[in-house]
Amino acid sequence: MRTLEDRIAIVTGAGQGLGAALAQRLAREGAHVIVADIVAENAAKVAAEIAATTDRRAISVRVDVTKEDQVESLVKQAVETFGRLDIMVSNAGILKAFDITEFPADAWRQVIEVNLVGYFLCAKAAAKVMVEQKSGAIIQINSKSGKKGSFRNSAYAASKFGGVGLTQSVALDLAPFGVRVNAVCPGNLLDSPLWQDSLYEQYARRLGITKEQVRQKYLDQVPMGRGCTYDDVANVVVFLASDQSSYMTGQAINVTGGQEMR
Repeated sequence: MRTLEDRIAIVTGAGQGLGAALAQRLAREGAHVIVADIVAENAAKVAAEIAATTDRRAISVRVDVTKEDQVESLVKQAVETFGRLDIMVSNAGILKAFDITEFPADAWRQVIEVNLVGYFLCAKAAAKVMVEQKSGAIIQINSKSGKKGSFRNSAYAASKFGGVGLTQSVALDLAPFGVRVNAVCPGNLLDSPLWQDSLYEQYARRLGITKEQVRQKYLDQVPMGRGCTYDDVANVVVFLASDQSSYMTGQAINVTGGQEMR
């Protein structure tokens, strides 16, 4: 028996990167998966890959997590298709980095809208179903930046600190109904599209060093000497989604190789 046999899971921001890896891992653990992303083609591609490589069902749904009607429709479609909802993984997120004196207010608000309001809307919609079921797991993909401030990254850190508080608060709301709410705080995913396609170049330009030196700079900050991987995060997500964590709620678990220990 697989860890999540026949569970029904939604993963937002699942069209690429970590979200796609989490959707695929949940399927390998036995879950049927709703792949949700703002880019419909990406979501469809991941769902097709899951269907082709596992014996699990997967459907794709386009969703903007900042729009409450779209999030509610996502959850409704999951329940109409599969009959229930057991796991909500709120993974959709964005990062925009500026010095505080230069941070455009609209960009700051956009980060908060996607990362924090989007998580709130996903948790709210999932909770309505899970409370009726008297079971379920809501998991936010947070960040080490939810535990410690991040240089020139105030919007992202604020959204992630807020996510920890939201996780704890919703966990208190839902504990009487058997619904658990937890967060995962990964370290730097140095091989992810975000780093490979954007951050290395941004940081190299800002710091006046090469992209290779940027990578080494961030590796040097990790006691265990390597970057975080998708599998590192997925291992904890599967645990939190499963009955093995049945006595855990309101937690924000670090997956940082020792870089963050609080």
